[in-house]
Amino acid sequence: MWLMHSKFARISSRKTVFAACLAVLGALAGFAAAATAPRPNIVVFLADDLGWSDLGCYGGEIPTPRVDSLAEHGIRFTQFYNNAVCGPTRASLLTGLYCQQVGHAGTRWNDPRDYSRCLTLGEMLQGAGYHTMMTGKWQGREQATERGFHRYFGPQTMGKISYFDEVDLDPFFLDGKRWPVPRDGSFYLTEALGDHAVEFLEDHLKGGDTDRAPFFLYFAFIAPHWPLHAREADIAPHRERYQAGWDRWNLARHTRQMERGLFPKSTLKSPAAWPTEVPRWDDAVEHAWQAERMAVYAAQVAGIDRQVGRVLDLLDRHGVADNTLVLFLSDNGAAPDGGVSPSESGFGFGPEATQKPWRLDGKPISPGGGPARMPGPRDTFAAYGLGWATVSSTPLRGTKMTAWEGGIRTPLVARWPAGIDASRQGAFSDTIGHVMDFMPTFVDLSGAQYPAEFQGRHPLPMEGRSLAPAFRGEPRGEAGMLCWSAPRNQAIRAGRWKLVNPDRDSPWELYDLETDATETTNLAARYPERVTELREKWLAWARRVSE
Repeated sequence: MWLMHSKFARISSRKTVFAACLAVLGALAGFAAAATAPRPNIVVFLADDLGWSDLGCYGGEIPTPRVDSLAEHGIRFTQFYNNAVCGPTRASLLTGLYCQQVGHAGTRWNDPRDYSRCLTLGEMLQGAGYHTMMTGKWQGREQATERGFHRYFGPQTMGKISYFDEVDLDPFFLDGKRWPVPRDGSFYLTEALGDHAVEFLEDHLKGGDTDRAPFFLYFAFIAPHWPLHAREADIAPHRERYQAGWDRWNLARHTRQMERGLFPKSTLKSPAAWPTEVPRWDDAVEHAWQAERMAVYAAQVAGIDRQVGRVLDLLDRHGVADNTLVLFLSDNGAAPDGGVSPSESGFGFGPEATQKPWRLDGKPISPGGGPARMPGPRDTFAAYGLGWATVSSTPLRGTKMTAWEGGIRTPLVARWPAGIDASRQGAFSDTIGHVMDFMPTFVDLSGAQYPAEFQGRHPLPMEGRSLAPAFRGEPRGEAGMLCWSAPRNQAIRAGRWKLVNPDRDSPWELYDLETDATETTNLAARYPERVTELREKWLAWARRVSE
């Protein structure tokens, strides 16, 4: 039996002894809630394929006023990490473990090896007395309602994507039951996820019961993951902006980041490391089509912001915003994926995509890979390409699926008025963290104890560390090390030093992220002993997590 948090502010010494006994019994059972002040509600917004600089509060020009308001009244983390790919990041976020430990490795897609070695945030918080809800991208084996969530709406695996329709083999579920997507043209995925998030919260919060359980909402967006799908009315406000081209917006974002203090003034401007595959805007072809791709992407990001706003407004209406920890982040870096299109066997490349096209109402879907068809409508399937993805990564190197900073560093905004001192609101935090830190953070804040045994499973010890000290402006001590095995390369970070294997067959490269966040100067030849030390640590980590 998991113990609920005490609702009494004062208790007699006799009750104190009784409560202590109950806590011991609860710990033996697996979890024990702390008998301290009110525990926070928790809301996690996770964007999909959002780049480091796309948010206004991280230097972007896309209007994101509601996420920006979180930063204004909270903390922006500048050195926080994910796993470079959608599913592996979710595996780590939900379990507090490296994705390789729970059967969702960064080099494989949905590899269900050993889910018995973990429990989810939903299971942990549900056991600590929280009401748990989720909307969006699950990417797990079982239903979300079978892994700790009281309420759930979204697609089961999200292996194939449309924002306007249900895709075969990936149906939608509501609380464990099939949910048919409306066929009247009213459905838009990002809005539907917001509708159910608001409905779940309203159902829980209505009545204003002071004894009501705290809640956990995990809102896992699918936007702005390709395909580029948005309504015309949402695309139009962004169309003119991007006709200026990616060179200009790359420089504008970098300049804004320097002005706001996101990076040291000495940080090299990202155009110095512009990918050789991407031409300068003046040399690019089909400017109207290129600009339209980014306009649709911006519409998708702005759509995320609107849904965040709906949830924040609801928290305000019910008077629970003050003691609600709100976190916003992305699952990996920007995703160019310009050559991917749908096929009957999944996401096809090259000839396969043209030989076996997806069909919608009996008509083939346009891959949208060229200017023959503008992206946005439901019968297209396109991405925004490497040029705009590089803008999204500004000023960092790399994109999704890489272990360069642009693939693994995520914006993270945290707002919690009752837990973050007013003097620190709007501040930056250079705390080095990882999505694995969410589990120990929520264990800490909920007063629960992480179990040695849970429902016959034996979860591995948590790999992450609590972020609670960072919320209080306190140091977390030695940063330790973080490791990655991304689909395209490998890396390890230990303090200021980062070692990267560019393509698994090349010599490892060494960077000092304290002075070179954009990974422009390889120091491996200057510090060969450090290269050897970090490479051996990475190999030991890989063996330990069964890489």
